[in-house]
Amino acid sequence: MARECGLAIGSRGGVVIDDTCRTSDAAIFAIGECACWNGQVFGLVAPDYTMARTVASILAGEQVAFAGADMSTKLKLLGVDVGSIGDAHGRTPGCRSYRFIGEIDGSYRRLVLSEDGHHVLGAVLVGDNAYYDTILQCVQNDIKPPADPAALILPRGEGADLLGADALPDTAMICSCHNVTKGAICASIENGCTDLAGLKQSTKASTGCGGCSALLKNVFETELEARGITVDHSLCEHFSYTRQDLYALVRVHGIQTFEDLMAQYGNGGLGCDICKPAVGSILASAWNKPITDPLYIPLQDTNDTFMANMQKNGTYSVVPRIAGGEITPEKLIVLGQVAKKYGLYTKITGGQRIDLFGAQLDKLPDIWSELMDAGFETGQAYGKSTRTVKSCVGSTWCRYGVQDSVGKALDLENRYKGFRAPHKLKFAVSGCTRECAEAQSKDVGVIATENGWNLYVCGNGGMRPRHAELFATDLDSETLVKYIDRFLMFYIRTADKLQRTSVWRENLEGGLDYLREVIIADSLGICTELEKQMQMVVDNYHCEWRDALTDREKLKRFRTFVNDRRPDPNIRTVAERDQVRPADNLPETTSSAGPIEWTELCQGDDLVAKSGVVAWYDGNQIALFYLPETEVAPAQVYAIDNHDPFSNANVIGRGIMGDLKGQLVVASPLYKQHFRLEDGQCLEDPAIRLRTWDARLENGKVMIRAKINEYTPETLLA
Repeated sequence: MARECGLAIGSRGGVVIDDTCRTSDAAIFAIGECACWNGQVFGLVAPDYTMARTVASILAGEQVAFAGADMSTKLKLLGVDVGSIGDAHGRTPGCRSYRFIGEIDGSYRRLVLSEDGHHVLGAVLVGDNAYYDTILQCVQNDIKPPADPAALILPRGEGADLLGADALPDTAMICSCHNVTKGAICASIENGCTDLAGLKQSTKASTGCGGCSALLKNVFETELEARGITVDHSLCEHFSYTRQDLYALVRVHGIQTFEDLMAQYGNGGLGCDICKPAVGSILASAWNKPITDPLYIPLQDTNDTFMANMQKNGTYSVVPRIAGGEITPEKLIVLGQVAKKYGLYTKITGGQRIDLFGAQLDKLPDIWSELMDAGFETGQAYGKSTRTVKSCVGSTWCRYGVQDSVGKALDLENRYKGFRAPHKLKFAVSGCTRECAEAQSKDVGVIATENGWNLYVCGNGGMRPRHAELFATDLDSETLVKYIDRFLMFYIRTADKLQRTSVWRENLEGGLDYLREVIIADSLGICTELEKQMQMVVDNYHCEWRDALTDREKLKRFRTFVNDRRPDPNIRTVAERDQVRPADNLPETTSSAGPIEWTELCQGDDLVAKSGVVAWYDGNQIALFYLPETEVAPAQVYAIDNHDPFSNANVIGRGIMGDLKGQLVVASPLYKQHFRLEDGQCLEDPAIRLRTWDARLENGKVMIRAKINEYTPETLLA
């Protein structure tokens, strides 16, 4: 494009820019990986952000110049840690180097110093990036190296401790993507920030590449402690325990319900959208009871409640299990027939399944009934659980395959299907080292060898990809399953909430070697217990949709409106590429304020305890949340607008009901904003408030009326 416009191009590619990021045409700016500055094209995100800030400042009338950027970075290439800092190649005249070569583990480290040895200039790291943060801070802040500089790259048992966060000056760059210094973090703390999520929101630190997350957490917690502020690792305000602590309490004391856990170890209240799903996941992992159990319904996010993935317009996607990616022609035909009948958009997923998009809430039971009749079962695509086991065709068809990868994938998927975890789990099995199933990018990867199976663990794709690590080689099938059982149950025990296996592994003290000691050598003496726990979960598997379709009470949840059979009028589609896609959601239209006198809306038994349903009244969609009677309080019903102003989807009634700092709230199921049930106020945005109605139970019926303060001359005339 630049060539066609006549812009100057660098000798090695890239659009030539000057210090203001202008191209050879002064009216055109170029930033990022397409820009060539002083003959250099930057391939990292931090310089891109710096260029963007430069252009933004110039457009705002400021006099600034782009002066290059620090190219220090750490990556994982083909599963190997690599890092480059400062003058990594030692081009500074007179510089000297220290080198460490770990022949056993294949690691290599080079430290570059100034001629006098008083300044760290750069480093190269291969095989272990644990040294990166310390050396980077020495380079960026000109921190004097220790008396023996080699200690910075020697194995930790022999060398210096990591540079403490308290040793860093305020000018130390913590997040190079967003230019966040230690001083900026301290200023945020002085302004009242005491939680990591709030710090990220206010400074943007660690929201770029994410490479500074560990250092950011270390600096933040160190500075909090320096100010006498206790670092709180509680799950949320309702539980002063970590997710790992709660899992142990549930297992040791045989706790079966959220209410019992709250009564024995909680701080009181209803819970919130953090602790409810976390505890629900723990209970499912420990006891494998149906998520559709009435006791668990108030704990679930909308995906688990309705056993489908909510989309941006409030509809759901349906994903039946296609184990190992293997499917018969007859079942393919059924999927096509169902999609055509219900007007669903169809797409093949990366996990070798077929996703059906656009199902309205009330149609989910009908769709699943037809799929069940054809022999399908739920694929648990909606849950933090085992999703898929991807496979290539292996030795049954492929001339390069050395083992039956499809058969192994079927065995693994049928064993671990429905297995609940802190986060989703993805598996893959490749029939040879050509790796067509991409097993090394999965939480659990299996690759066939001539002598058995190689096991890889803790990989993932997504925003921050991580290659899985080789855990064990040439395993027979029995040992393979045994190691996977142990690995998964140990992950369940020790991971934090919503923590992928990759992040869990990176935070695991002792790393991969420690994990091998626990899983293979049984260093903690728990492997027999882990295997028994996994077998109990496997033995108690059940298809959640089959359970729901045979229970009339459970099916009552699948109604768009509890008092009206119409579909949601806000859900519309448009044609695209011979299929349908959702049209843009419409803002809420003005409708009546509601009845002035108490008016019957629906039956009391339409309500769900500590959860929500939706009713229709004269163009209004009213979400109803119900707190049953207790020893100290009468039953209460809250009526709030079902329209989410942030997504323009009608979904509030499907959010999680809870309390925050003593205020009853509902969390939007789409983007998690919280709205007070009493008055509709959004806690995250003071300018947003949902309509509410007075509501009460009377003679087994739900009655509503417009709130007194909403009476206006216009509504009275209406």
